[in-house]
Amino acid sequence: MMAMDKIRILGNQNLRLRGEIRISGAKNAVLPAIAASLLTEEKLALENIPLVKDVFTILTLVKELGADYDLNGNSLSIQVPKIQSEEASYELVRAMRASILVLGPLLARHGKAIVSLPGGCAIGPRPTDLHIHGLERLGADITLEHGYIRAEAKSLRGAEVIFEKKTVGGAENLVMAASLAKGETVLKNCALEPEVANLCELLVKMGAKIDGIGEETIRIKGVDELGGAAHEIIPDRIEAGTYLIACALTQGDIILTHTRPDHLETLIEKLRFSGVSIESINSHSLRVKGTPNLKPQDITTSSYPGFPTDMQAQFSVLMTQAEGTSIITETIFDRRFSHVNELLRLGANIEVQGDKAIVKGNTPLSGAEVIAMDLRASASLVLAGLIANGETLIFDSEHLERGYERIEEKLRSLGAHMERITD
Repeated sequence: MMAMDKIRILGNQNLRLRGEIRISGAKNAVLPAIAASLLTEEKLALENIPLVKDVFTILTLVKELGADYDLNGNSLSIQVPKIQSEEASYELVRAMRASILVLGPLLARHGKAIVSLPGGCAIGPRPTDLHIHGLERLGADITLEHGYIRAEAKSLRGAEVIFEKKTVGGAENLVMAASLAKGETVLKNCALEPEVANLCELLVKMGAKIDGIGEETIRIKGVDELGGAAHEIIPDRIEAGTYLIACALTQGDIILTHTRPDHLETLIEKLRFSGVSIESINSHSLRVKGTPNLKPQDITTSSYPGFPTDMQAQFSVLMTQAEGTSIITETIFDRRFSHVNELLRLGANIEVQGDKAIVKGNTPLSGAEVIAMDLRASASLVLAGLIANGETLIFDSEHLERGYERIEEKLRSLGAHMERITD
């Protein structure tokens, strides 16, 4: 039987997290940057790499496709002299849906791509049709058979693509493909997430011609080839937000370094409204102080710069300790309340009604055995465990490793009693 990791937390409602932690590079920015290595035969030097499971998954995938890489600490050197295979297997794609990001680069450079459809997702459907429609607009011939996307194009050509709804992965796939297409591509209704802009900035360093970075309309003039570049991955705003809430929950006093406060403005505004003190020390550091009198409030998730769906579960935990009732509305994914049943086991008072979770505050939590259903649900259970009296044991905790680098070490350094256990 395969060994399973568990997280054990000795919680305490008198815990006060204190100290300083460094925020890692953004998981959702490094994955498309690694996929972009497929666009050139020259070397990319990427800095601020988070050492999380998803990074190792996509490195395994691009190695199968022809990449050579050297990961030294948080620095990655990667080069794809020649595409050795055009197929991204189901085994790897089902482990990480972001593997679909190799579709655009493979097609643009190699003229062929066979990428497994990702399959089901714990937080609801995340359709690939926006990726496929956009690539078809650029001239790709795409068929779906036996669970795989098969794409071919002798030469991609520029076109206008209007995204029916905002899609981070779709925008990233199309920007990469359009960089090597003939003529100009205009992408409209693009996702505004900082991770999309970070990819565009890397592509420009590689020689791409892109206007409108960080805007809803992006224009790309295709070039014949792209070259090597050095690039730093932006800090992870979701990791930073998770630690902001950990501090707020424990009435702590912590400093976050190597972060980007400007990427956290909506969350910071909500936390300040609840009574949490947050000050920018400089453009890359924040000081957070909790309050014993948290105010309740309602939030609705939406695309950036709105409240991030990836922070919804963590904020729900915070509202269990507010002085009143809060309503959390989820508009992005239709199955993103999987954490609620597990929080109920810890004593939370939360009722789900369709796309809303009604959270009643002033609720003491107590330790219990719980199961992590997905990455952000895992983080919410860790946060709840910190303030739940007694022992909390989180099963299937390997979800955490997908997006949080050394979370138990970082929280222990702030005073938490937390450890990883392998059977």
